[in-house]
Amino acid sequence: MLFSELNFWAFFAIVGGLYVILPHKAQNRMLLVASYVFYAAWDWRFLSLIMLSTVVDYILGLRMAKETVEQRRKLFLYISLALNLGMLGIFKYLGFFVESFEALLASVGFATDPLVLSIVLPVGISFYTFQTLSYTFDIYRRDLEPAEDFFDFALFVAFFPQLVAGPIERAKNLLPNIALPRVLTWKNFERGAVLCLLGLLKKIVIADGIAPSVDAIYASPDPSRLDIIFATWLFAIQIYCDFSGYTDIARGVAKMLGFGLMRNFAQPYFASDPQEFWRRWHISLSTWLRDYLYISLGGNRGGSFKTYRNLIATMVLGGLWHGAAWNFVLWGSFQGGLLAVHRAIAGRQKAGAEGVARGLKGMAVRVLSIAAFFQVVCYGWLLFRATSFDQIANFTGRIIGTVSAPAVVSVPTPPLAAFLCLGLLFVWDLMTEKSNEVHFYERWPTPVRTAMYASMFYLLAFGSTTATSTFIYFQF
Repeated sequence: MLFSELNFWAFFAIVGGLYVILPHKAQNRMLLVASYVFYAAWDWRFLSLIMLSTVVDYILGLRMAKETVEQRRKLFLYISLALNLGMLGIFKYLGFFVESFEALLASVGFATDPLVLSIVLPVGISFYTFQTLSYTFDIYRRDLEPAEDFFDFALFVAFFPQLVAGPIERAKNLLPNIALPRVLTWKNFERGAVLCLLGLLKKIVIADGIAPSVDAIYASPDPSRLDIIFATWLFAIQIYCDFSGYTDIARGVAKMLGFGLMRNFAQPYFASDPQEFWRRWHISLSTWLRDYLYISLGGNRGGSFKTYRNLIATMVLGGLWHGAAWNFVLWGSFQGGLLAVHRAIAGRQKAGAEGVARGLKGMAVRVLSIAAFFQVVCYGWLLFRATSFDQIANFTGRIIGTVSAPAVVSVPTPPLAAFLCLGLLFVWDLMTEKSNEVHFYERWPTPVRTAMYASMFYLLAFGSTTATSTFIYFQF
């Protein structure tokens, strides 16, 4: 079930109807069943993986919390790591590594019999494995007490709004929200509905509306320089609207049920440097990588070289988390390199800084920095979107002029509704940024808010004629 399809909203109407008439514990049990039904609608066979991870990590969490011998506590942690990363490795990366090894042998002259692995990637496996791993890590670090109620823990793992594409929740946030009774309020319902509406606009009208334009250029055998630049700008918009749209809907659905999921995006294209970008983009993943990988590798302890090494290693693994392909490794390396270079430069600038420019000059510097860094981000998205190293090299050569390219611009024009909705989104993000308040619209008079909601519904109806597609991050 896709959030952008009517069958999901029929499913949610049934869940919501039952939810309001049931007591707290029964709500949780019903939500657990609903979450399993939601996931089974994708492929019921992979429910066994979620259930296995749930049972093992629940038992390990209880044992780890009671154990006083450090070596045994580490053993329980390693079992959780082996199970969750093992499932992730088999279903997501085994075929990739086998194919890469065969290609390496072939490159040095060894003939191999191709091993074809038909392994289906379970939707959402990267998200729920990281979510359960954070639970066992926090218990091991004694930052969290284990869940006593098995079914509450199972709901934490499988909660349907964020099950297949995040945000990657922490047990410290979501488990108390599950364990304690929730109060349904009109304010939360309105906020949740606005998030859902905004997410649908991002996904259906903008992301799905401009996707054909991006696909046409990245499938073209001979695109022009401007084609590649325009298509990559559009892809930056597409992936942001697609993924943040999913998150908005997930958070909106959860909020209408009384749950508060973490914010996953904070106007990332208003960032002026890589560190700021990763504080704004896919926040649940970037903070997970920081807390459980970067810090575990040593963080910024041990001098500059080790810090840069840890940054790059973290982002390379973060790139590989996105998919089993070498362009994701390259994208992660690119992001890690940006963070390392920025850290080195920012450290020297901080030592000699005399103050921050203010007024019009400061605003102009900020805007120019954002615009310049957006181009850097977009080149990273070219690495992310490209289908092969050859395409990366070819497109890069066409952009910088070392590879000849036609002068004619052939990128298909996205529909009008996508442009109108993109304008609305820019104003929305700008007002959120300037006010530092995601609910800025609540200060408006009721007639103004009503007009805004009506305009959003109109744009959704106007733009819903485009063909919908699955969310990009479902493949991760």
